[in-house]
Amino acid sequence: MRKFKHINARTVDEAVAALRRYGDKACVIAGGTDLLGKMKDEILPRYPEALINIKTIPGLDAVREEKGHLRIGALATLEDIADNPMIQSRYPALAQAAGRTASPHLRAMGTIGGNLCQDIRCWYYRNPNNRFPCLRKGGGRCYAIEGDNRYHSIFGGSVEEGCYAVHPGDTAPALVALNAEIVTSRRTVGIDDFFLVDVQKSTILDGDEIVTEIRVPKPPKGSRSTFLKVAIRKSIDFPIVNCAASITAASGKVESARICLNAVYVKPYRAVHAEEGLKGRIIDEASAEEAADAAVADAKPMERNRYMVQIARTLVCRSILTCRKT
Repeated sequence: MRKFKHINARTVDEAVAALRRYGDKACVIAGGTDLLGKMKDEILPRYPEALINIKTIPGLDAVREEKGHLRIGALATLEDIADNPMIQSRYPALAQAAGRTASPHLRAMGTIGGNLCQDIRCWYYRNPNNRFPCLRKGGGRCYAIEGDNRYHSIFGGSVEEGCYAVHPGDTAPALVALNAEIVTSRRTVGIDDFFLVDVQKSTILDGDEIVTEIRVPKPPKGSRSTFLKVAIRKSIDFPIVNCAASITAASGKVESARICLNAVYVKPYRAVHAEEGLKGRIIDEASAEEAADAAVADAKPMERNRYMVQIARTLVCRSILTCRKT
């Protein structure tokens, strides 16, 4: 690794000021489980001159319920979230997602804020020494379109002319299903509007903006949620496909549903057609199968990732039925 300055921010304002001072030559570091690997492999065109450490800001790791919301500080670790009895009981999809992320050691270091803001895992983008100057680096093309696209988007691309790298997070679809809000140093934004695909960007965050808190509304009476994941290995691996669902029912019929797939598109993918198809229906095998069909009706896989369509369909179906059982 090359030399860089390491700045311990004592407040959010100090962190923001340091980011403004260094501009696009600075990066925020918390757990570092994503950033340090990128720096060691030198995958990006520009190496950071400064890392702004926000772990030294007091209070950003708090987890509490307040005024009808679960409030999670951006520095809360995935381990703390997965093991929290209150989250396990009232927000099970989030606890399950955090508990299925990476390995125990990485969950002990990685933060919820970092997991939401992590960079893409495409092997062309991540190839050492910036070997492939792809679209997400401001280069000329997406190499996955004609290359190895086994783990790329099955719902089309984004960025001009098409980037097919998927969002790799586990907590993101759970927070989408639970209709969370993201609080930053500047604004509060709904989780559906938080993710963005652009050159070296996966969120709407500006260069001098950091996530400070995640707020999850208290689930209504009759609500159930769950998270399911398929990966090559149960530990460590990023998802091939994952799915989170939150379904509210009354008198045996679905009142509302939020279902989110991830690792299938450039952003977390709301299965809106599946949600709409469930409303007013009893959850049973037939309604779950029909919703699952609707979830992948718009899929347009590439040559080597067609298998992901069936996995996505199956996870939607199982997540719906799991919400009925729990």
